[in-house]
Amino acid sequence: MGKNDENRAGAGDEEWARFTERAAEGAGDAPKEPSARQRMVTERLRRAQDPPGWRTGPAWREMEGRGRRGRRLGAVLGVVAIAGVALIAVRPELLIDRLTGTAQARQDARNAPPLAAETAPPTGAPPAVDPDRPTLREPFRGSPALQWADGAAGIELPAAEAVGGMTKEQVADALEKTKQFLVAANLDPATLRGERPKAALALLDPKDGETAALLDKSLAKPDREQDPLNLFTRYDPAELALVGEVVKVRGRMWVEPGAQSGQARVRADYTFVYPFVKAAPGSDQVERTVVRREVTLSIADRRKWEATAGRLWLESYRVDLANSACEVYDGYVHPAFDADPVTGVTPSGTPEDPYDRSKSIDAGGQEGCGSVSRS
Repeated sequence: MGKNDENRAGAGDEEWARFTERAAEGAGDAPKEPSARQRMVTERLRRAQDPPGWRTGPAWREMEGRGRRGRRLGAVLGVVAIAGVALIAVRPELLIDRLTGTAQARQDARNAPPLAAETAPPTGAPPAVDPDRPTLREPFRGSPALQWADGAAGIELPAAEAVGGMTKEQVADALEKTKQFLVAANLDPATLRGERPKAALALLDPKDGETAALLDKSLAKPDREQDPLNLFTRYDPAELALVGEVVKVRGRMWVEPGAQSGQARVRADYTFVYPFVKAAPGSDQVERTVVRREVTLSIADRRKWEATAGRLWLESYRVDLANSACEVYDGYVHPAFDADPVTGVTPSGTPEDPYDRSKSIDAGGQEGCGSVSRS
């Protein structure tokens, strides 16, 4: 069977002319002209070689699917044959993944070793990976978080040393309590389901009554000014379900002297990646929400300061939520899915990479509702 200039199976112009001449002379049957449906399919495949541009931000999910389909079809065009068409119609991924190298890329990603613990701010964002769609079986596919640690294992403690007039043992206890707080606030299943984060609150010093009152208010009546998402990760089980039991975590923790003698601060900077699916039966589209938190907790010498032994003071906290509805302050994250209607504030500005941990939240953030380059 001949191939035309676009390397597709079929009769070229010169061959068609020869068959036409032979048919006129009675030398044989000329090939039939393709039907209207065949011409439509061929034209769609031809145009698929030039997929639409890759977009980020609010249109990212919509355009990503189109771009991926165009790219995958374009890679198949050079080997299409009659038998191949039937195979692709039934299981296109079997051939497409092999031809595009996606299958090998996926295997390489699965086999890649976990990243070493983060001990200093990275110099830039993680390298680009194949923007593969997550699935129920592989919810972190196509994400740099695939190589991150699972859950609490990603919160590794630095070696304890005496700091700010606090002993090595006191600092070690503060580091361990800070990890417990991060786990209770961002990984505990009850907290994630929207229940009161009792374990996290129990680690805070009751003598800091102002902070306790503010947190209680945010949990009871979330609003713009007092949103529990600023400190706790929560979703509505009636809307979402966590895919599997793994949340990917990466970050670091360090200790520095407090503002005055007899005080020490524990600084924590961690990013959590949550894969979600709609709570409706049969839902299989996976979307990830990326939450980065910078939290400062402190301890103080009880001989100089009014403090409770073994408890932490919450000094400051910042959050950066990626892929969660803007201008919604009900205390839950709301990742966007393809079937969701387009409502609310439209993200704008230069897309930010939520996996970029090379700059602090306040230095890299933007006002209002920003857009993201990946999730």
